[in-house]
Amino acid sequence: MIPQNDIQEDFSIEEQANKTYKLNTEKNIIEGMCDEAEAIKQTIYCILNTERFEHLIYSWDYGVEFKNLIGEKSTYVIPEVERLIKEALMQDDRIEDITDFEFTQSKNTITAKFKVITQNGDIEMEKEVNI
Repeated sequence: MIPQNDIQEDFSIEEQANKTYKLNTEKNIIEGMCDEAEAIKQTIYCILNTERFEHLIYSWDYGVEFKNLIGEKSTYVIPEVERLIKEALMQDDRIEDITDFEFTQSKNTITAKFKVITQNGDIEMEKEVNI
């Protein structure tokens, strides 16, 4: 066993670049690489389009729980969508805050527009939720 006083604390923590494969969601293909704000935007898209607890490949902290909102009244759904989006996205340590929510409703859909404050700048996002 190594005595505590012999352990060196001479190290530094480096943040890894967040470079990743770029998804083209319109063509359903991977198209090159992306990083920084574009990578965070892509992560937001993936989180908000993955139903939580339904895919064993993801941790239980990943995704959203919109499925339970189907059939509920909009007076319940709107504040719940805001809460669920914040809860899901704040799992990513590059995201600092989610603000400026605006909601519109059409027949069976709530559309949420919001701003995601990140380490690489602000990102305007939109998500439709079926109710």
